Amino acid sequence: MELSYNKLWKLLIDKNMNKQDLQRISGISSASVAKLGQNKNVTTNVLLKICDALDCDISDICEVEK
Repeated sequence: MELSYNKLWKLLIDKNMNKQDLQRISGISSASVAKLGQNKNVTTNVLLKICDALDCDISDICEVEK
């Protein structure tokens, strides 16, 4: 099983934002954005910063895929 961040990318499209906008408003590093883009593991702190910046819940940005 692995995490998929496809919901995050769809949410960014709906908000007319790109990855650089996400990085800027959430304060996460470019390395974290790159890891998200590859569906790699990131810290819970990074996910919480994104949720805070986008005013959403963690289930709005990621899901578990089998």
